[in-house]
Amino acid sequence: MEIYIVFTDTKTNLAKMIKNCTRYPFSHVSLSFTKDLSQMYSFGRKETDNAFIAGFVKEDVRDHLFQRADCAVCKMELSEECYRMIWAYVQRMEREKDSFKYNFTGLFAVAFNYNFNRKNAYFCSQFVTEALAAGNIHLTEKPPALMTPRDIFSSDSMEMIYRGDMRNYPYLDSIPAYIAEAHYLEAVQ
Repeated sequence: MEIYIVFTDTKTNLAKMIKNCTRYPFSHVSLSFTKDLSQMYSFGRKETDNAFIAGFVKEDVRDHLFQRADCAVCKMELSEECYRMIWAYVQRMEREKDSFKYNFTGLFAVAFNYNFNRKNAYFCSQFVTEALAAGNIHLTEKPPALMTPRDIFSSDSMEMIYRGDMRNYPYLDSIPAYIAEAHYLEAVQ
Protein backbone atom coordinates (compact mmCIF):
# COMPACT_ATOMS: atom_id res chain seq x y z
CA MET A 1 0.00 0.00 0.00
CA GLU A 2 1.10 3.57 -0.57
CA ILE A 3 0.53 6.91 1.09
CA TYR A 4 1.78 10.24 -0.13
CA ILE A 5 3.46 13.00 1.83
CA VAL A 6 2.91 16.38 0.15
CA PHE A 7 5.22 19.31 0.90
CA THR A 8 4.10 22.75 -0.25
CA ASP A 9 5.01 26.39 -0.32
CA THR A 10 1.74 28.28 -0.82
CA LYS A 11 3.54 31.64 -0.95
CA THR A 12 1.30 33.21 1.71
CA ASN A 13 2.66 35.63 4.31
CA LEU A 14 2.57 32.90 6.98
CA ALA A 15 4.40 30.52 4.63
CA LYS A 16 7.08 33.17 4.01
CA MET A 17 7.51 33.69 7.74
CA ILE A 18 7.83 29.95 8.37
CA LYS A 19 10.34 29.60 5.53
CA ASN A 20 12.40 32.48 6.92
CA CYS A 21 12.57 30.73 10.29
CA THR A 22 13.26 27.24 8.96
CA ARG A 23 15.42 28.21 5.96
CA TYR A 24 13.60 25.49 4.04
CA PRO A 25 11.68 25.76 0.75
CA PHE A 26 8.47 24.11 2.02
CA SER A 27 6.38 25.47 4.86
CA HIS A 28 3.48 22.98 4.87
CA VAL A 29 3.07 19.22 4.80
CA SER A 30 0.00 17.07 4.18
CA LEU A 31 -0.83 13.39 4.10
CA SER A 32 -2.67 11.89 1.12
CA PHE A 33 -4.13 8.43 0.73
CA THR A 34 -4.42 8.75 -3.04
CA LYS A 35 -1.86 9.45 -5.76
CA ASP A 36 -4.17 12.06 -7.32
CA LEU A 37 -4.18 13.89 -3.93
CA SER A 38 -7.98 13.84 -3.77
CA GLN A 39 -7.84 12.59 -0.18
CA MET A 40 -5.30 14.94 1.37
CA TYR A 41 -5.38 15.90 5.06
CA SER A 42 -3.49 18.24 7.33
CA PHE A 43 -3.82 21.02 9.88
CA GLY A 44 -4.13 24.34 8.15
CA ARG A 45 -6.52 27.02 6.99
CA LYS A 46 -10.22 26.30 7.23
CA GLU A 47 -10.88 29.49 5.29
CA THR A 48 -8.55 30.09 2.37
CA ASP A 49 -8.03 33.79 3.01
CA ASN A 50 -7.66 33.68 6.80
CA ALA A 51 -4.68 31.87 8.34
CA PHE A 52 -6.05 32.32 11.85
CA ILE A 53 -9.16 30.25 11.27
CA ALA A 54 -7.37 26.93 11.18
CA GLY A 55 -7.61 23.35 12.34
CA PHE A 56 -8.01 19.86 10.90
CA VAL A 57 -8.74 20.09 7.17
CA LYS A 58 -9.34 17.90 4.16
CA GLU A 59 -7.43 19.91 1.60
CA ASP A 60 -8.43 20.57 -1.99
CA VAL A 61 -5.47 20.79 -4.37
CA ARG A 62 -7.69 22.73 -6.77
CA ASP A 63 -7.92 25.61 -4.29
CA HIS A 64 -6.04 28.69 -5.51
CA LEU A 65 -3.52 28.43 -2.66
CA PHE A 66 -2.41 25.03 -3.87
CA GLN A 67 -2.67 25.86 -7.55
CA ARG A 68 0.00 28.54 -7.11
CA ALA A 69 2.12 26.39 -4.79
CA ASP A 70 5.49 24.82 -5.32
CA CYS A 71 5.45 21.25 -4.09
CA ALA A 72 7.26 17.98 -3.59
CA VAL A 73 5.23 14.78 -3.48
CA CYS A 74 6.79 11.74 -1.87
CA LYS A 75 5.53 8.18 -1.81
CA MET A 76 5.84 5.89 1.19
CA GLU A 77 5.22 2.16 0.88
CA LEU A 78 3.74 0.39 3.86
CA SER A 79 1.86 -2.71 4.84
CA GLU A 80 -1.89 -2.92 4.56
CA GLU A 81 -2.14 -3.03 8.36
CA CYS A 82 -0.10 0.19 8.78
CA TYR A 83 -2.15 1.87 6.05
CA ARG A 84 -5.41 0.91 7.80
CA MET A 85 -4.20 2.18 11.18
CA ILE A 86 -3.18 5.54 9.70
CA TRP A 87 -6.46 5.77 7.76
CA ALA A 88 -8.46 4.98 10.93
CA TYR A 89 -6.55 7.66 12.87
CA VAL A 90 -7.22 10.32 10.21
CA GLN A 91 -10.88 9.32 9.81
CA ARG A 92 -11.41 9.59 13.58
CA MET A 93 -9.91 13.07 13.48
CA GLU A 94 -12.15 14.01 10.56
CA ARG A 95 -15.26 12.80 12.44
CA GLU A 96 -14.21 14.79 15.52
CA LYS A 97 -12.66 17.74 13.64
CA ASP A 98 -14.54 20.35 15.66
CA SER A 99 -12.72 19.25 18.81
CA PHE A 100 -9.28 19.97 17.32
CA LYS A 101 -7.52 23.30 17.07
CA TYR A 102 -4.46 24.61 15.28
CA ASN A 103 -1.40 24.69 17.52
CA PHE A 104 -0.19 28.24 16.78
CA THR A 105 1.73 28.40 20.06
CA GLY A 106 3.44 25.09 19.32
CA LEU A 107 4.29 26.25 15.81
CA PHE A 108 6.18 29.22 17.20
CA ALA A 109 7.70 27.15 20.02
CA VAL A 110 9.45 24.96 17.42
CA ALA A 111 11.57 27.99 16.46
CA PHE A 112 12.95 27.92 20.02
CA ASN A 113 13.21 24.11 20.10
CA TYR A 114 10.60 24.08 22.87
CA ASN A 115 8.32 21.04 22.97
CA PHE A 116 4.94 22.72 23.48
CA ASN A 117 2.28 20.05 23.24
CA ARG A 118 -1.31 21.26 23.58
CA LYS A 119 -4.13 18.77 23.98
CA ASN A 120 -6.14 18.37 20.73
CA ALA A 121 -4.03 21.01 18.96
CA TYR A 122 -1.68 20.35 16.06
CA PHE A 123 0.27 22.08 13.33
CA CYS A 124 0.83 20.35 9.98
CA SER A 125 4.10 18.49 10.55
CA GLN A 126 3.06 17.49 14.07
CA PHE A 127 -0.15 15.99 12.66
CA VAL A 128 1.61 14.09 9.85
CA THR A 129 4.17 12.71 12.32
CA GLU A 130 1.46 11.55 14.74
CA ALA A 131 -0.66 10.06 11.93
CA LEU A 132 2.32 8.04 10.73
CA ALA A 133 3.08 6.98 14.31
CA ALA A 134 -0.49 5.66 14.55
CA GLY A 135 0.62 3.19 11.86
CA ASN A 136 3.83 2.37 13.74
CA ILE A 137 5.95 4.47 11.39
CA HIS A 138 8.45 6.50 13.36
CA LEU A 139 10.61 8.79 11.24
CA THR A 140 12.85 10.00 14.05
CA GLU A 141 13.21 10.11 17.82
CA LYS A 142 12.22 13.78 17.76
CA PRO A 143 8.89 14.55 19.52
CA PRO A 144 6.02 15.27 17.09
CA ALA A 145 5.60 18.78 18.54
CA LEU A 146 9.14 19.62 17.36
CA MET A 147 8.88 18.13 13.86
CA THR A 148 9.14 20.38 10.82
CA PRO A 149 8.44 19.63 7.17
CA ARG A 150 12.23 19.41 6.71
CA ASP A 151 12.46 16.67 9.35
CA ILE A 152 9.81 14.62 7.57
CA PHE A 153 11.29 15.30 4.12
CA SER A 154 14.71 14.08 5.20
CA SER A 155 13.38 10.61 6.08
CA ASP A 156 14.90 7.76 4.09
CA SER A 157 11.58 5.89 4.08
CA MET A 158 10.09 7.99 1.25
CA GLU A 159 10.64 8.28 -2.48
CA MET A 160 10.08 11.60 -4.23
CA ILE A 161 7.80 11.18 -7.24
CA TYR A 162 7.36 14.84 -8.21
CA ARG A 163 8.79 18.28 -7.52
CA GLY A 164 7.53 21.46 -9.16
CA ASP A 165 4.36 23.52 -9.54
CA MET A 166 1.33 21.85 -8.00
CA ARG A 167 -0.83 22.74 -11.01
CA ASN A 168 1.53 20.61 -13.15
CA TYR A 169 1.48 17.55 -10.87
CA PRO A 170 0.92 14.77 -13.42
CA TYR A 171 -1.52 12.68 -11.39
CA LEU A 172 -4.11 15.36 -10.64
CA ASP A 173 -7.55 14.81 -12.04
CA SER A 174 -7.64 17.18 -14.95
CA ILE A 175 -9.29 20.51 -14.26
CA PRO A 176 -9.66 23.05 -17.01
CA ALA A 177 -7.21 25.92 -16.50
CA TYR A 178 -9.96 28.53 -16.89
CA ILE A 179 -11.81 27.04 -13.87
CA ALA A 180 -8.70 27.12 -11.67
CA GLU A 181 -8.02 30.69 -12.81
CA ALA A 182 -11.63 31.72 -12.12
CA HIS A 183 -11.38 30.33 -8.55
CA TYR A 184 -8.15 32.26 -8.03
CA LEU A 185 -9.55 35.53 -9.37
CA GLU A 186 -12.70 35.14 -7.27
CA ALA A 187 -10.64 34.59 -4.11
CA VAL A 188 -8.39 37.62 -4.57
CA GLN A 189 -11.26 40.03 -5.26
